[in-house]
Amino acid sequence: MVIKPKVRGFVCVTAHPAGCAAHVQEWIAHVKAQPALAKGPKKVLVIGSSTGYGLASRVTAAFGSGAATLGVFFERPSEEGRPATPGWYNTIAFTKAAHAAGHYAKNINGDAFSADIKRQALDLIRADLGQVDLVIYSLASPRRTHPTTGVVHKSVLKPVGQSYTNKTVDTDKGIVSTVTIEPANEAEIADTTAVMGGEDWEMWMQALSEAKLLAPGAQSVAYSYIGPEVTWAIYKNGTIGLAKNDLERAARSIDALLKLSGGRACISVNKALVTQASSAIPVVPLYISILYKIMKAHGTHEGCIEQIARLFATQLYSSNGPTFDEAGRIRIDDWEMRPEIQAAVKEIWPQTTTENLATLTDIAGYRSEFMKLFGFGLPGINYEAEIEPHLPML
Repeated sequence: MVIKPKVRGFVCVTAHPAGCAAHVQEWIAHVKAQPALAKGPKKVLVIGSSTGYGLASRVTAAFGSGAATLGVFFERPSEEGRPATPGWYNTIAFTKAAHAAGHYAKNINGDAFSADIKRQALDLIRADLGQVDLVIYSLASPRRTHPTTGVVHKSVLKPVGQSYTNKTVDTDKGIVSTVTIEPANEAEIADTTAVMGGEDWEMWMQALSEAKLLAPGAQSVAYSYIGPEVTWAIYKNGTIGLAKNDLERAARSIDALLKLSGGRACISVNKALVTQASSAIPVVPLYISILYKIMKAHGTHEGCIEQIARLFATQLYSSNGPTFDEAGRIRIDDWEMRPEIQAAVKEIWPQTTTENLATLTDIAGYRSEFMKLFGFGLPGINYEAEIEPHLPML
């Protein structure tokens, strides 16, 4: 079939297998162009490994230090007349490349929140790897079925305490408008924390520890975001921010567990990037479009793979070890949060309108990165050609 992009709101409902593979190859090429990680990880579990920061972590571990990787993800295969999700194609492309380079790479597709998928992962680690020395937790899901209670929790992206009004942009139509979001109630706050907080990360680490599948000195990292004040009402101080506070609580608990065998756990606060998750958050896409223009002008723009390659090289596996902020977090959002960058964002923000969107912001760069998430807009791909959408998972 000929696969074309079909964008509905903040998601593209089609994905191109060859384009996704080309995107993964770009990431692999970037990592291989960096100095090898002399003391990098060797056996890695990535929970949420098929897109974004999780996929970038898997690529960096495998091609930066030759690590064996086990990826856990929840992706939909192709159906009659319908391509698979991009994460499905990304994972196949990564696995083929890893195997060609002689690296162990196996995959588990299913609900990472469930007890069954945890058991499958533990069994595979026990049989094939013995132990893991790095666990990346990078899940982004709108819902979670609790493995103990069976309750289905659904997350919401809302402010807390009072309604919030600010600018946003329809990235597809290029229309800047004002959005008002009503505050979350207590149940919505609790549900969002149940989905996006730290309980599931703790469950994974506790299960790995009890099964003695964590190598001495093992590290675990979960990803978070703080961002600038303009996004705080919907992010840092909103339902998602409260969930991230719970993630930090979990980090302290897991860190105490891993320290018993010389390891550590921490949060890495990453840069604002175009991801399937960030596209759904009001206000944030406009902020990212402005941020991209400014950081590209300053020569400090990074995408997913550049961020994670820098995290591994300068923090997790540097000879000096990580540098933490006052709350014990790694900050690879440091270039984003430089005063001169944020001052420029504050200056441009109130000026932005539908009419000047293309000149004051990098909305074109935002759209390009968004389409790349689904395998579109990659050089060297003939998007007019027929392609086989039905690819088996490796």
